[in-house]
Amino acid sequence: MVKFTKMHGLGNDYVYIDAINQNIENRSELAKKLSDRHFGIGSDGLILICKSDVADFKMQMFNSDGTEAEMCGNGIRCVGKFVYEKGLTSKTSLNIETLAGIKQLELIVKDNKVEKVKVDMGIPILDSDKIPVITDDIQNLKLKVLDKNFLFTCVSMGNPHAITVINEDINIFDVSKYGSIIETLPCFPRRTNVEFIKILDKNNIEMRVWERGSGETLACGTGACASVVACILNGYTSRRVKVKLLGGILEIEWNTNNNHVYMTGEATTVFEGTIEI
Repeated sequence: MVKFTKMHGLGNDYVYIDAINQNIENRSELAKKLSDRHFGIGSDGLILICKSDVADFKMQMFNSDGTEAEMCGNGIRCVGKFVYEKGLTSKTSLNIETLAGIKQLELIVKDNKVEKVKVDMGIPILDSDKIPVITDDIQNLKLKVLDKNFLFTCVSMGNPHAITVINEDINIFDVSKYGSIIETLPCFPRRTNVEFIKILDKNNIEMRVWERGSGETLACGTGACASVVACILNGYTSRRVKVKLLGGILEIEWNTNNNHVYMTGEATTVFEGTIEI
């Protein structure tokens, strides 16, 4: 039997397991089993909290299809809440090792509960080879998908994102129809996350996301960061933006002093239990 905690960041939900004090094998297959919303716990994926030789903790993340991912902005906020409230640390400033590098977390604590987490998401990657995307201009990737023409800006926040502005009603836009195709196009060698955004004003945007390996989710932290970077590059917004997602609002800042992107948002525990694996 393994102890788990179900958590979400703005509806982007994962199963969290302490892999420091529990032995977890066959992790990819376990992610698929636990993520199944009919036969498992139900989630967008599995996140393991592991020992690290270079940081306070290591976060290992798997999508619901069993593929390992580099990073998840909503997921890492929940990791901060998990390790603090489970007594694995008393620190409110943490370094978390991920496949996208070491991320710094600031926990906003009230009455011994983590209410919000601010994450230093690092410097956005704008080199097409490193994103990766096959294009000569990351701000002008033109793609025709079915009946629509899209203009994408591509950004990596440790994982690849393709962001496009849509002018129709974002609430009825068919994210699944187009996102599922765009994710696997040949110009994205490692597939991509796809963000469909609506510009509201200089300080506010709306976003829906098709996540690589998971489908449409209620929120994506790295996607929100990448979308704000894309908006700033194209002159649509200021450098501090509130991103309205289906699951709630994230506060994103692309700092002018160090070029780092900062994300602030909530992390929520849903329930805990044990499961036989």
